[in-house]
Parts: sequence; C-alpha cells; structure tokens
Amino acid sequence: ALVDQGVSEVTLLGQNVNAYGMSFADPELGRDRGAFADLLRACGKIDGLERVRFTSPHPAEFTDDVIEAMAQTPNICPQLHMPLQSGSDRVLRAMRRSYRKTKFLGIIDRVRAAMPHAAITTDIIVGFPGETEEDFQQTLEVVAAARFSSAFTFQYSQRPGTPAATMDDQVPPEVVKDRYQRLIALQESVCLTENTTLVGTEVELLVSAAGRKSAENARLTGRARDGRLVHFAVTADNAERIRPGDYVTTTITGAAPHHLIADGGVGSHRRTRAGDAYETQTTPTTAPVGVGLGMPSIGARAPEPVSACTSGGCP
Repeated sequence: ALVDQGVSEVTLLGQNVNAYGMSFADPELGRDRGAFADLLRACGKIDGLERVRFTSPHPAEFTDDVIEAMAQTPNICPQLHMPLQSGSDRVLRAMRRSYRKTKFLGIIDRVRAAMPHAAITTDIIVGFPGETEEDFQQTLEVVAAARFSSAFTFQYSQRPGTPAATMDDQVPPEVVKDRYQRLIALQESVCLTENTTLVGTEVELLVSAAGRKSAENARLTGRARDGRLVHFAVTADNAERIRPGDYVTTTITGAAPHHLIADGGVGSHRRTRAGDAYETQTTPTTAPVGVGLGMPSIGARAPEPVSACTSGGCP
C-alpha cells in the first residue's frame, strides 16, 4: 500500500527486530528463527520498494542467514546498526547483556566479508557502575577495530528505580565526562578516516528536506544507500526541479566526521512519485491491520450493535 503511494524507502523497526518470528497470538507455537531473513528477502520482491533498512537488531540473535539475506537482496541497504554498549566483557555482564566482545566483533567481520562497504553504526554507554579505566580502554579498542561509521554515545547517569542506580562503585561524574570526551575524539577520528575513503566515489542519494546548513551553502541534502548524510551542490536551474523524495547521483568531493560533501554537480536526477507527493503535501497512509497491543480499555464497554433483523423479521 505504501509503495503504491510513492514510498520508496522503509525501515523495519523493533526493540529486537531480528527476533521476528515469535507468535504473540499463540506463545506455544515454536519460533521460526529464519523468519527475519525470509522477511528481508520478501521485501526484495516488492516492485518499487528501492531501499529497506532495519533497526535495532540484537547481537545475541544476529544470525548468518540475515547477513546472507542482506548481501543477496538488492534493495536491502548496506547499513547495520549493532548496539555495542561496552567493549568490556565484565561490564557487559554487569549490564546483563547476553553477548561478549568476541561475538560482537565476529558479527562485524562476517558482515564486512559479505558486504565490504557496509556502514556499521552502534550505541555506547560510558561510565556504567563499576567501569574501570581498563574496561574503558577495552571499549576504545573495540571502537578502533570495528571502524563504526557513526556512534550514538551516552554518559551513564543514575535513574531512580533501575537496578544500576543502586549498584556499588558508581563512577564519579567528572570521570564519566572525561571518558566520554575521549571516546568522542576517537570516534570522530574514525568517522573522518572512513568518510575520507569515499572521496571520489559516485553515490545515489534519496533527497531529503533541506536543512539550515544546506540552505546557507546553496546545497541540498540526501542520504546514500549506506545511510550517510551527503550535502550536494545544485545550480539555480536544477535546485527548482529536484524535490525531496527524488533520487540523484553525484560524486563525493569532501568529507567531515558526520557528513559528506559533493560539490561536483548532479550527475543524474530521477523524479519519483514520492517527489510528486511532497509537492502536493500528500502523506502516505496505511489502513489499520487489526493487530492490537493487548492494552485494556478504560470505562464501560460500548453496547453491542443491535441488528435490524430478528429471526423472523427479515426476508
């Protein structure tokens, strides 16, 4: 339904999206562990659906059949968000994470073997209770080895009611802040190094709405297939014709830690139904699918509809 309305990119979203395959209607049904890979392959058969992403998978359940489906299905984007949280096995155990550093790095290696140019992003928490300088150094080592294209980084802080809030060995805030700054410095260095390798390459961009930075520099903005943000130069002529939702190709001319620059001009421009929808301010919609979350209703139950027919009153 969405593709028929011009949508060309979708994101499959779940707290642990690769656990797809469990039956909530009948918990006694066995879980289909190949269901998520099958879902990705099925997305590849939808005519007009050009890009598919998913987030967030869980390292403990990330299987090789998913990697194969990603590599073999053309419209699955070469992008993976894989939460690390910490590079220390001791801290991961304290966080009650069911994976360890070796498993995590093994997944990264297998993904890159199947998709050498995949962009891998992550989540990292600094200063979890009991984290030592040695634990933190192990996190830095994983960041350097994994070469994340970007990372969502967080400073741990106590939240009342959580198990971690009452743990011993709370890390002093000034230590957390120092480690956070060191992590940011390393990750930005990795980002810049990885982005610089893309200078000179041609990319296809899905054009997004113009941001302030793009408007100030007479550029438009788009996302590459691997999810990287690209600001690309346009002329006065094609700036009027290129719309959010359209696709363009261009060549990368510069790099920064958090975005790429393409100032060599637009190589090609493909108008799309998504661009048409943007022009007419039409928002794609989907009909209700009848899946409830099991939430209780509030108040008295609504009266059941009364049929106009009785057992003998209708022909």
